[in-house]
Amino acid sequence: MVSSRTGRTVGVPRGLLRFLVLKMLSEKPMSGAEIAEQIESQTGGRWKPSPGSLYPLLAWMLEKGFTKEAPKGTEGLKRYTFTVKGSTFLTKQIKLRQEFLSKMEFLLPMLIGDLQLARNKEKLRGTIEPTRQLMCEFMTIRDNLDMLSQEDIDEIAQAIKDCSQTLEKITQRIKTAGH
Repeated sequence: MVSSRTGRTVGVPRGLLRFLVLKMLSEKPMSGAEIAEQIESQTGGRWKPSPGSLYPLLAWMLEKGFTKEAPKGTEGLKRYTFTVKGSTFLTKQIKLRQEFLSKMEFLLPMLIGDLQLARNKEKLRGTIEPTRQLMCEFMTIRDNLDMLSQEDIDEIAQAIKDCSQTLEKITQRIKTAGH
């Protein structure tokens, strides 16, 4: 979401773009435009980093040795690839984020359930507790990964897929009705 007053993306934590770019480049070489498109796609169009944020970051990463320029392909795009130094830096960033999240995760059910849905509490009254419960179950599953059988994993994946497909049908219905 972009603020009309400042033109900046509202609600995107500082340092998140750097982390996402590092993570994406660790998976495959990409151009700045491809990175922006992928972030926009993964956020459902809610955030597309501006060139003024993305390209200085890519230049900084190149200068620090976290990335290097890949040979230009037939389409002539400048792509960036990941380096060993970038991998070391990303590993440190992941560890820091995991430590932070593990300290704060007890707040997730409250933040996702009550605070996010409270704006429309009357309309969404029946969704608040199940949302909070879902977050608690995800944290319990994550804390007990070593106890999961393949059957458990398959069942979890199917439950998530079913839920996602049901919600997608509802959102498509909403989008269709809105146009």
